[in-house]
Amino acid sequence: MAALLAAVMGAMSSVFNSASTLVTLDFYKKLRPQASEKQLVNFGRVATGMMVVLGLLWVPFIHYISSQLYIYLQSVQAYISPPISACFVLGILWPRMNGSGAISSLLTGFVLGATRFVLEIADRASGGHLILPRPLAHRHELPALCNFHVRGLRGSAGRVSLMTPAPDRKQLAGLTFATVDDKMETVAVGVPQRKPAHETPAEYAINVVFSLLLLATVIGLWVYFR
Repeated sequence: MAALLAAVMGAMSSVFNSASTLVTLDFYKKLRPQASEKQLVNFGRVATGMMVVLGLLWVPFIHYISSQLYIYLQSVQAYISPPISACFVLGILWPRMNGSGAISSLLTGFVLGATRFVLEIADRASGGHLILPRPLAHRHELPALCNFHVRGLRGSAGRVSLMTPAPDRKQLAGLTFATVDDKMETVAVGVPQRKPAHETPAEYAINVVFSLLLLATVIGLWVYFR
């Protein structure tokens, strides 16, 4: 249980950090380009707090998916992963796919996953009295779920990509199997940035002391609880 909780906490921490960074840099900073570093950090903290609150509000819905934590995590991944996987696979195998096709694929996958998720939650909440379409009836079959997603994603990405301009060959250099041998264009980054200063003897001593304290704490906890 300690290992499982540690893994879950680590995953949640990375998700919160990544999501807050995404919201801060891709949305808030573009809406307010003049925002200072302090404002960006504060907004990131607020965004993280809001996601924690949303996560707590979601807890009552977990038992509708599964009473087992592992099955719940895998079920949630089954709703999220197919659109990302389909977009990635099509992107490296089909050079004709462009940004518009990728966005349409992700949006289509989000709609399909959200629709199936809502219907499954409603079906479980009603005790199985809802009549769901056949592709949505297999609650625990991941291959059927992925197949159901990828069919729509492949069609959406293909049609939108063919209806919009093809990407420039130079932009695909080294990114797909067909262009893996193409030469990538490089741009000089200018003057190298200053590297951090080397560790001073005082900083080294402090690091050693804290490392020893951490080691002593771990050994003490192991001796106490063994």
